[in-house]
Amino acid sequence: MGRRIGFFIPEFPGQTHIFLWREHEALSELGIEAQFVSTAPPPKAIASHAWADEARRGTDYLLPLGFGGALVAMAEIVRAGPRRVGRSLAAVFGAEIKSPVGRLRMLAILLVAGKLVRLARRGNWSHIHVHSCADAANVAAMASLLSGIPYSLTLHGPTLEGYGPNQRQKWKNAAFATVISKRLFNDIDVKLNGSKPSRIAIAPMGVDLEQIRRSRPYNPWKPGEPCRIFTCGRLNPVKGHDLLLQTVEILRRRDIDVRLQIAGEDEQGGSGYRRTLEALIAEKKLTGCVELLGAVSETRVRQGLEDAHIFVLASLNEGISVAIMEAMAMEMPVIVTDVGGNSELVDHGVDAMLVQAQRPEEMAIAIERVLLNDDLSRRLRQASRAKIAAKFHHRISAQAIASLLEHEEKHGDLILRNE
Repeated sequence: MGRRIGFFIPEFPGQTHIFLWREHEALSELGIEAQFVSTAPPPKAIASHAWADEARRGTDYLLPLGFGGALVAMAEIVRAGPRRVGRSLAAVFGAEIKSPVGRLRMLAILLVAGKLVRLARRGNWSHIHVHSCADAANVAAMASLLSGIPYSLTLHGPTLEGYGPNQRQKWKNAAFATVISKRLFNDIDVKLNGSKPSRIAIAPMGVDLEQIRRSRPYNPWKPGEPCRIFTCGRLNPVKGHDLLLQTVEILRRRDIDVRLQIAGEDEQGGSGYRRTLEALIAEKKLTGCVELLGAVSETRVRQGLEDAHIFVLASLNEGISVAIMEAMAMEMPVIVTDVGGNSELVDHGVDAMLVQAQRPEEMAIAIERVLLNDDLSRRLRQASRAKIAAKFHHRISAQAIASLLEHEEKHGDLILRNE
């Protein structure tokens, strides 16, 4: 195909971006040169992957803009010509934003879009793909109005509302989109009726099975031994880590010596929700049996999965969790909440277990059942990796983007609609 595109990811490389690194590699294998562009670097405390330094070096950042960057952006806006500038300003003042501050923010986004246009022109991009439906999508939409370069979106969820206002404008002008679950597809089908691009692909994220595999056989838990539970998710209330601490309390009262490891950090690099969890751990007298690992590399995550007897995620909402996919690929028992798109990933009782959210007692019962039922544990482990290999490998999303880009190239029907 030999295309060159902008690959726009906010605050890249962050702790949850391993699947985007894999998708980038898969796009390269498909002949698409995807050049990283981002809003701003994340806090260093949450950029812990082995490839993070390489990713930072290969990424162009739009912010902070600075005086020189603002001049460059303004020059690019002027270069666009009165007609395109007029359309861009019409989009700014036609955005679904009510407050004066929000309108000023859209004007600032237009300026940032000028810098994105400069990067696109210099990089000879034919397209910009945005892994966000928040402000980054506004930037790409404005850049498209200024330059005529088409853009597309990926919606990760767990909900559309979490990505802020002006969704209809973002989606209506997009060349195409991908969403990671059927649930999200149905959601936008209702909420964006009449404002969607003509082609939307359901393309879940995935894992690289060449990297995510066991180095030794699973070792089942035996009564009387410490029970090692592993979970992975950023330290945010939506991940339900506080509820999982309640589950640990319940199991320990039942004389199961649970040792929980939580991999992930808060968005502030350790000064945010981590402190709430640390206080809760101390209050519940769980300091010796619960460990907050912080943002760790994928190698450390795999080690934690391999050492554990069971993977648990008590989240309140999800798109479709890559952390769950990785645990299933490691052929271990997995118990997660039935939220978001998790039911599209898990066949309950076949390859993993689903429990209701915000039910620590129900989670404890499910964990105890799997630990004490060798036959159930074995069946779950045997089926889990096969599910990931069949439906959630890391090339699925890249193949969807490549197919949509190829259609754009062959048919030329995905140019900016208001050209």
